[in-house]
Amino acid sequence: MNNVKSSFSIKDLENLSGIKAHTIRIWEKRYDVLQPMRTDTNIRLYDLSSLQKLLNITLLHDYGYKISKISKLPTEKINSLVREIVSEKNAKNHAISSFKLAMMNFDQTLFFTTYDQLLSEKTFREIFYDVFIPLITEIGFLWQAETITPAHEHFISYLIKQKILINTENLQIQPASKTDKIFVLYLPSNEIHELGLMYLNYEILLNGYKTIYLGESVPTSSLLDVKKYFDNIVFVCYATVEPNRTEINDYIVDLKNKLLDSNTELWILGRMTEHISSKNHSNKIQIFNSIDAFSQKL
Repeated sequence: MNNVKSSFSIKDLENLSGIKAHTIRIWEKRYDVLQPMRTDTNIRLYDLSSLQKLLNITLLHDYGYKISKISKLPTEKINSLVREIVSEKNAKNHAISSFKLAMMNFDQTLFFTTYDQLLSEKTFREIFYDVFIPLITEIGFLWQAETITPAHEHFISYLIKQKILINTENLQIQPASKTDKIFVLYLPSNEIHELGLMYLNYEILLNGYKTIYLGESVPTSSLLDVKKYFDNIVFVCYATVEPNRTEINDYIVDLKNKLLDSNTELWILGRMTEHISSKNHSNKIQIFNSIDAFSQKL
């Protein structure tokens, strides 16, 4: 049985397109741009083609087309204008919309086609910063708003991880050009949100350093094991939900006592860093509020 989500509430359309539900209703009533279905209780429902049309209308509207003009265009002409904008100006917004459509319909082909189109104009690093980071941010909001399910989030995250791994492997076959430090990347115990850490691995390799990638849910004892084999280590930790806000400072103190010395540093990112006390800041502990800030430090 195909259980792909095929109908959407007006709130779903608002969340996915960025157009307020009130505005969507006005566009419907005044310009007949969408034709919603109605439930027995007169609640609006929209199909996937309506979502796609609204995303395309939103792109044209963002580029200065008046809704009164867009409403008079056939769907084929709307799609044609979108393709012209994408090829002539900026593919970012269209790509994000396409990736969201791919996610909603569990459509791998659309994901790969959109990615390949981007790659013909951008580097992987540009795609990650310009498209994937905003997309991941939106996905987090859509999940919180219950517009998408965890299955949607896992589906699109896995496809992004695939692209990170492919590009990372291309760098791993090259010898490190910088040898003054080695980066050991890991997630703390019970932390499984790996996508950001995977990209940091790519970014560090791109900058010429050797990395050791340990992955998710790594206990401190394993970090101590690695320390036996290498000097001048920078441990890179990504704390999205673990250790939680009540535990993060104890975790930092424990690492400071057991792990850090004159040849060892800790670089830490993630949502939980905002709960790290200022008294736990030191020249051996670097705290970053974004991937971009981390990259600039390299």
